[in-house]
Amino acid sequence: MMSVIMRRYTFNPVLALTAGISAAAVLVALAGAPATLLLRYERHAVLAGEVWRLLSAHLVHLGNGHLVMNLAALWLIWAVFMRHSGGLRWWLYTLVSALGVGLGLLTFSPGIQWYVGLSGVLHGLIAAALIEEYRTAPLMATGLGIGLAFKLGWEQFHGALPSSEHLSGGPVIVDAHLYGAIAGMVIAAARLRSE
Repeated sequence: MMSVIMRRYTFNPVLALTAGISAAAVLVALAGAPATLLLRYERHAVLAGEVWRLLSAHLVHLGNGHLVMNLAALWLIWAVFMRHSGGLRWWLYTLVSALGVGLGLLTFSPGIQWYVGLSGVLHGLIAAALIEEYRTAPLMATGLGIGLAFKLGWEQFHGALPSSEHLSGGPVIVDAHLYGAIAGMVIAAARLRSE
């Protein structure tokens, strides 16, 4: 009986990651403005040595609507792509996507002075998932990949998708989506090549 219970409740690192990010983001939201000011990406603060902001910015949101929208997307990505995945690679994909967004903004988007939200990381996780899914479901991965590329291209040439700024409660930093997707794609492809 105990072995059945233990098998049913084994540690799932991907579920732990998803739940941990969600809990941390909710706690940051509950902490309010002081936490936002301490944790959001601010270009001048990162350049002054506050490098934690490259990661912590992804836990800060513009408001409750932005938070709910990002966490719903995170759980949807978990349900569709990561749920049956074992291993710690999703931790790696998340970390690299988060750093890719922060370093991308710092290096290639000097005009962006501040950033908050999880959407850049979400784009990285989707891109990584599509690279992985290509081995077992190439048609689906290709179709979704074309959709993702179209969305990213639209954003780069025309700005945020219609109504996305209204839904998030503030400006959408489309460069974060691009940098996250590139980072997720590169790390997933590199990991698969090393197998």
